[in-house]
Amino acid sequence: MSILRDISPNVRNIRHSELLALGRQACGIKEKLKQGVRKPYKEVIDVSWGDPHRTGVKPLSFVRQVLAACLYPQLVNSDTLPVDVRQRAQRLLGACKGGSVGSYSPTRGIADIQHNVSKFISQRDGGVPSVPENIFLTSGSQVAIMHILNILVNSEGQPRTGVLTPVPGYSSANMALEGLGGAIVPYYLNEELCWELQIDELRRALQSAKGVCNPVALYVINPGNPTGHIQSRKSMEEVIQFVSQEKLFLLADEVYQDNVFGEGSEFVSYKRVLAEMGPPFSDTVELASFHSVSKGLMGECGLRGGYVELVNLDPNVMKYTFTLFSTDSGAAVTGQIALDLMVNPVQPGDPSYPLYNKETQHIRTMQVHNAKRVTEVLNSLPGFSCQPVKGGAFAFPRVHLPPRAIQKAKEEGMPPDHFYCSRLLEDTGLLVSPGCEHGQREGTHHIGFCIMTPVDILEEVLRRLARFHTQFMKDFSSTERLE
Repeated sequence: MSILRDISPNVRNIRHSELLALGRQACGIKEKLKQGVRKPYKEVIDVSWGDPHRTGVKPLSFVRQVLAACLYPQLVNSDTLPVDVRQRAQRLLGACKGGSVGSYSPTRGIADIQHNVSKFISQRDGGVPSVPENIFLTSGSQVAIMHILNILVNSEGQPRTGVLTPVPGYSSANMALEGLGGAIVPYYLNEELCWELQIDELRRALQSAKGVCNPVALYVINPGNPTGHIQSRKSMEEVIQFVSQEKLFLLADEVYQDNVFGEGSEFVSYKRVLAEMGPPFSDTVELASFHSVSKGLMGECGLRGGYVELVNLDPNVMKYTFTLFSTDSGAAVTGQIALDLMVNPVQPGDPSYPLYNKETQHIRTMQVHNAKRVTEVLNSLPGFSCQPVKGGAFAFPRVHLPPRAIQKAKEEGMPPDHFYCSRLLEDTGLLVSPGCEHGQREGTHHIGFCIMTPVDILEEVLRRLARFHTQFMKDFSSTERLE
């Protein structure tokens, strides 16, 4: 007898990830390369994830030095590390129970770090107050998103709880929602207008949910993942007015807020816009804002550090929120330390500042260069169209596939852009994500890949992609029958 039939039907109904299949294919190719099988490439390049260190971006020295001293406290009393590194490590260890990163932390996180996050938010938002007790430090922002969804979704309710989610969007959030028994209510970003979020589309999506589910929340991603768009203040004000009118909870995924490089673009948080709109919005709209050390200049995906700030929640709901977060026994302490280093970075005059400034400026310059380079190259290739990448970590170009390629994909039982990505991986060793992984309008096809890579790696990515794409379009545009 299989235990599978006793597994929650919500878990069984989670949408299959197309990227997992491509990941297995990539593992198979790597194994063949190890065995000496000859390929037209020597290694697989994986740019399918928003993971800068995976692609070769170097970690910030100050961050790793402080972490090293916290993990091996003997370094605090050694002169092998700069004095400001040792002082920071000593302070952080003093905030840990028993002076060790190996101890549990409180449910909301280490108090000193929680207060530093609160100061960071207030400074970021032009002085808008931030209450430390409304902040929960978590092992990555994904954990925080899952907990907030868990609070919002009534798994026993009829009709099901619905959440308006962007298309294209963050597939892991959708999978979490499905796993809780919630319903995805898709709203489509306007690709022709640089992936703009339009209020008329939100209204259409909400109307489509009537009789199907009970929508309780709107999930927005700004800067966009994987679309790379930046919301304007006007657009954000319209969103806040919409959720206020429709009595929806607002989830703002803002983990890419430090990855803004489009000319004339700037990041403004939903909390700041909400506060500056004033009553009744600032007093009534319920908001959860998420941030993480996985993106930005640090790119420390593996350390799992993030936070959520809750605004305008009913005190009774906050009580249950605390109870739910307490099931984690506290966030990973190393992730919390990384979070402290993100919100309270090295300052001018500190011994570590010259190197820190050099490293962070290098990353910023790399981002600006890569964003321009990607759109330049892709838009020069017949069959590709790529909107300007203004922020985030991905390029998400549209691929105009020939009808014969679409038919071939159908024959092989694959979505067309998965078929394209599978061929790309096999022929060039380049792993990118198919658009169907993130969602897209019916009849359109895309690929997504991380542009937070060293410049030389990005050039190799574009070289392999351009060569493959040119041949692929030639092969499937010809009239000869393909086997």
